[in-house]
Amino acid sequence: MIYLNSLILVIALLFTTQSQARVYLDITSPDFRKVPFAVPYFSDIREPDKIGKSDRDMTKLLSDALEFHGFISVVPPERYDGSKNTDWLNLGVDFAVITDYKTTGDNISFEFRLIDISEGRMLIGKRYKGPLDIRDKIILRFCDEVIYHLTGERGISLTNIAFSSEVPGGYKEIFVADVLGRSIKQVTRHKNLAVSPKFSPDGKLLAYTSYHPGNPNLYITNWQEAKTTRSISRFAGLNLAPAWSPDGKTMVITLSKDDNPDLYLINTEGVVLGRLTQDTGINVSPAWSPDGKHITFVSDRSGTPQIYIMNVKTKAVRRITFQGNDNTEPSWSPNGEWITYSGLHEGRYQIFIIKPEGGQRLQLTWFRDDHESPSWSPDSRQIVFIRRHKDDSEICTIFRNGTGFRTLFQLQGHQSAPEWSTRMN
Repeated sequence: MIYLNSLILVIALLFTTQSQARVYLDITSPDFRKVPFAVPYFSDIREPDKIGKSDRDMTKLLSDALEFHGFISVVPPERYDGSKNTDWLNLGVDFAVITDYKTTGDNISFEFRLIDISEGRMLIGKRYKGPLDIRDKIILRFCDEVIYHLTGERGISLTNIAFSSEVPGGYKEIFVADVLGRSIKQVTRHKNLAVSPKFSPDGKLLAYTSYHPGNPNLYITNWQEAKTTRSISRFAGLNLAPAWSPDGKTMVITLSKDDNPDLYLINTEGVVLGRLTQDTGINVSPAWSPDGKHITFVSDRSGTPQIYIMNVKTKAVRRITFQGNDNTEPSWSPNGEWITYSGLHEGRYQIFIIKPEGGQRLQLTWFRDDHESPSWSPDSRQIVFIRRHKDDSEICTIFRNGTGFRTLFQLQGHQSAPEWSTRMN
C-alpha cells in the first residue's frame, strides 16, 4: 500500500511480465523529436459510450501532465472523437494510453494501459484504487509511471513550486502551487515581507525569511498543514536565504550577526554549528551539491558578485564564473552535473548554466527582459525562474537545452524566488 495524503491508495499490477517492459528514449539527443501520444477519453466501465465533463477533465489532466515533461505531444482527442477504437497507426501516434474507471461510493478505481502502437504490445498495465478526493493525484502518479517507462526516470507531475508573491495591501507572502498551476495555496499571512522559500529535501517543510517582527528572521513551516510556524534563527541583522542540506539535518544561511554577511551552518533548531566564510566580502545565496560535500554561493570578494564553490569539510573555495561582472543566485542540479544562475548580460539578467568545475557557460534565455532566481526540477531537465517584463513578472520554465520557454502561470502582483520541490509521495 502507498499512503498519499494520509489516505490509502492501493496499486496492483496487471499482466506483470508485460508491465516490466521498458522503452528508454534518449530525449537529450539534439535531433530528438517529440513523441506523438494519443489519450482517448476516459470512460466509465458501466457507461463506456457516455463521455461527460468529468471524463474530458481527466483526459485533459493526463494529457497536460504528459506534455509538461517536454518530449511528448498529445494528439487532441477531438481529431478522432476521443474513441478508443481508432486506427492509431493511421493517426500517426507511437503510444496510446487507454483508461477505464469505476466509481463506488466515495472511491474510484482506474485501469490504465500504455500501448506501444508500432510494436502492438502493452508496456504498462496498472490498476489503482483510492478515495475520490485524490482522483487527480492517482492520474498524475500514473503519468509519472509512463515517464519512467519511457526514460528510466520518474516523472515530475507530483511536484510543486514555492514562491513569494504580492498580495493586497502591498505585502509579499509565500505561496505553493502544483506544477500545472491548478492549485495555488497561500502559506504565510504575516502581512509583511516574506521571501526566499526553500523546500526541505522531502518536500514537506518550507524554510523562508520574514521581516514581520521588524528583523529578517528565518522560519520553518509545514506548508501542507495548518500548524504554527516556527522561528529558528532570529539574530539581530540578516537571517537570509536558507539552503537545506541533502539529508535535511542542517542548513547554510547568511547571517550578519558579526557585522559582515557571512555563511553559517546551523541545525534545524537554529543552533549555529560553524562559520563557513569570514570577512571575505558579502557571501549569500548558498546551495548544496547533491552529495552534500560542497556548496555553491555568491560572493563579491573579487570586487563583483561571482559564483564560488566551497568544500564544506575543508572550507577550500574556488571561483567558477569569470564571464560577466554580476553573477548571482546559483542552483545545483539534482544530478550534480550543472549549476544554473542569473547573470547580467548586455544590461539584462539572463539564465545560464555552467559545469561545477567551471569552464564555458551556456546561455539559456535571450529575451530583452530580466530572468532571475533559477531553480532546477528534480529530474534536472527543467529550470523554473522569474521573468520580469516592464512592470510585470511571471513564473516561467525552460529546458536545460534552452528550448521550451513557457509561462507556468500568471498571477496578479509581482512574484519572486521560485523554488522547485522534490517529487512528492
